[in-house]
Amino acid sequence: QVQLAESGGGLVQAGGSLRLSCEASGSIFRISSMGWYRQAPGKQRELVADTTSGGRTNYADSVKGRFTISRDNAKNSVYLQMNSLKPEDTAVYYCNAVQTFPQFINYWGKGTLVTVSS
Repeated sequence: QVQLAESGGGLVQAGGSLRLSCEASGSIFRISSMGWYRQAPGKQRELVADTTSGGRTNYADSVKGRFTISRDNAKNSVYLQMNSLKPEDTAVYYCNAVQTFPQFINYWGKGTLVTVSS
């Protein structure tokens, strides 16, 4: 089992910045990729960004150039630096960790709310 604990959400004005953090605990040796998803009211959960243990990153088109994902394997943590925030970035942000062996499992944090005011 893997447990994920997010922090760093809050209220910010449009154009501002926030940094989300997520620390993994438990069977962390089984984690391959980690990332961030978000879910806005009335919408489906969507990928924001993810990163593999080897350092490859992937971003949603809507956040490219504004958000940066980073991972600290020594601290079992993943971060999301969010700059130039827009009201449409308002959502609950969820940390995600993927285990691929011995079976595929998606782990989720409880989520942290990010609210961007116009």
